[in-house]
Amino acid sequence: MEIWIATGNKGKLDEFRLGLKPLSDVQIFSQSDLKSFSPMPENGETFVANARIKAKSLKAMKPNVWIIADDSGLEVQGLNNLPGIHSARYAGPHARDSENVAKLLKMMQIRNVSPRSAQFKCVLVIYNPEGVEFIFEGELRGSIALKPAGLMGFGYDSIFIPDGETKTLAELGPGYKIQKSHRAVALTAFLEHLKNQG
Repeated sequence: MEIWIATGNKGKLDEFRLGLKPLSDVQIFSQSDLKSFSPMPENGETFVANARIKAKSLKAMKPNVWIIADDSGLEVQGLNNLPGIHSARYAGPHARDSENVAKLLKMMQIRNVSPRSAQFKCVLVIYNPEGVEFIFEGELRGSIALKPAGLMGFGYDSIFIPDGETKTLAELGPGYKIQKSHRAVALTAFLEHLKNQG
């Protein structure tokens, strides 16, 4: 089974590799393995729309294999669910994770956001080798810490504390994320689907 992941984000790719480990006899590639690939602009207005854009542009290059595309983001309830689909570009088109985190904490301080409830959302758009589309979703609820903590993870992991925990995702690490994260929930649904297909 050959699966191509429509991402240039190394952190996401590592999580996909871990999450897809239960599959036997699988080869995993990403768009970075192509000699030339120009991703389409992510100009959709929803996670589903953006994931579909990524999936379709990779499917055009690799038509006869499984394609998985993910669009995910952080929604802070006190900021009207921002940054949402703009999570990766919250502080600008080429913003680093640290810049996005800094802007989010500053916006929450300016608006005196309380409570600090938030959720990570993930939507997977998946095409099988025949081109049939499947959609799987996952969510992880939690709250935003007052300051970053932890060195594991990427994106907003250093300021997100899952419900029931006292540490951030960046402190809890990949072992926690592979079981509980929004991406893990969506991937588990995909694996269940494959299992039920026999």
